[in-house]
Amino acid sequence: MGAVFQLCSEYQCRTQKERNKLLVMGTEAAEKAMMAAGAVKALDLRWLKPNSIETERILSVLDETIAKLELSSLIPRIIGSLDRFADLLGPEITTNLMEYQKLSKQMEQLLVAAEEEDTTNLHLLGQHLKCCVRNILRLLLAIPSLCKALKHEVWAREPATEAFIKAFGEFRNFMLERLLTSPTEEEETVRLMEDISLRINRNTETITALQAELAAAIRTRDEEIQNKDNMIKDLKNSMEVLDECCKNNILQVKWEGEKQQKEELQASQARCARLQQDIQQLEAQLNKQVLEHRASESALRKAEFEEVHAAYTKEKAELSLLMEKHAVLLQEYSQIEEERRVNEEKKKQALEKLAVMTLAATRIQAFWRGYLIRSTFKPKKKKKGKGKGKGKDKKEKK
Repeated sequence: MGAVFQLCSEYQCRTQKERNKLLVMGTEAAEKAMMAAGAVKALDLRWLKPNSIETERILSVLDETIAKLELSSLIPRIIGSLDRFADLLGPEITTNLMEYQKLSKQMEQLLVAAEEEDTTNLHLLGQHLKCCVRNILRLLLAIPSLCKALKHEVWAREPATEAFIKAFGEFRNFMLERLLTSPTEEEETVRLMEDISLRINRNTETITALQAELAAAIRTRDEEIQNKDNMIKDLKNSMEVLDECCKNNILQVKWEGEKQQKEELQASQARCARLQQDIQQLEAQLNKQVLEHRASESALRKAEFEEVHAAYTKEKAELSLLMEKHAVLLQEYSQIEEERRVNEEKKKQALEKLAVMTLAATRIQAFWRGYLIRSTFKPKKKKKGKGKGKGKDKKEKK
């Protein structure tokens, strides 16, 4: 078991180093190597070759060890809930669990007083504890349904235990990878790693050169920033001086503006007084002119009214004359319309009479033609058979 733990620790160290190398690589070849490693780890027993019996046995031992580790990590939790699982576990497993609990407490007491007691008792107690664990695992593994039910329970393992089981699972995958790797593949892996190392060296050199260029660029940038900072300080100083000058200029302009405003205000007030006088004079002239214009307008409107009234009287007389003529013409028009209506009525009656006479004449002519035709064909029928005709006349008479 100690050899297995040693292999696990060596595998952890190796896998950690390989991961660090792959993280440093950052190249396409490293990514391909990771993909190949992941594909190999994904292999299972069913993909093994038929003649790999030793490999199957080794993997079976490792898988069985992982199952035992998982179950052994659950033993303290099961003991903590022994009352709940007593019926499910049975008396034999329960007895062994209680024995394990008793031995664990004795082991803890001996470990506390290990400096004073003899290590022989500690070794013997450790052997008893191992035998008890083996018995518990043997009894649990004999009932697969019980193992499955216990694994389905939500158990919180200790971080160290969880890490150890995970590391052992990685060790199992590592062993599978090593067992399935042929010498040719191993040589190819070595060549790939050498190639990757060369690329890492080249990349390291490139990174060093780039870092030097970056340092030079940073120094240049710092110098430019320093120069710009100095320029900004000078500009700030000049802006402060300019600000003082601007303030003085603003005060000067403000004082001159206020003085000019007062002078313009006084001049404006004088102009306003003069304009007010001019306005009053103009208003007086306007009122005078309005009165004069109203008088002349009244005279003009009076003359215009007389002319319009005369024209209105004349047009009114003409309108009366036209109305009289219109009444006469309207009466004549009514008479003409009445005569026209009577003539139309007479014409309509004549047409109707003509139509009746035409229809009567047509019927008379048709009747006459029929009569002529019948009178034409009657004598011929009598000549053909007189006896028959008489017989028919007799029948008709009867």
